[in-house]
Amino acid sequence: MSFIKIYVHIVFSTRNRIPYLNTFDLRIKIWKHIKEYASEKEIFLDMINGYSDHCHCLISLGSDQNIEKVVQLLKGESSYWINKNQLTKDKFAWQDEYFAVSVSETKLDAVRNYIKNQEKHHQKKSFTEEYQEFIEKYNLKM
Repeated sequence: MSFIKIYVHIVFSTRNRIPYLNTFDLRIKIWKHIKEYASEKEIFLDMINGYSDHCHCLISLGSDQNIEKVVQLLKGESSYWINKNQLTKDKFAWQDEYFAVSVSETKLDAVRNYIKNQEKHHQKKSFTEEYQEFIEKYNLKM
């Protein structure tokens, strides 16, 4: 038996960063659905939250999973579900790109806290500012 524990913080935005997810109730409904779908697909989704134009997920990869496939499943199915249930006024879509970074065991609580406090966090800072901080903090070059 293999023992694997690889945590990844994933962030993806709505297409063109349009604030489709503009109410707290709508976001809760969508995060709940994504969490349930992840469970069905045996994706360990530890934490999910976000704001009007993006989503944060903390996942633990299984031995047969990779980041690209997990993100594709979560974004693809949730877009389909949102549109099928007409939860947004216009056709909903996630941006193709995403951000993913590994999370050390010692930093899990800090990342969980960060994800949990998205509503409060984005009263002070836009997603564009947050995204730029991630690029700089993790030394990601575009």
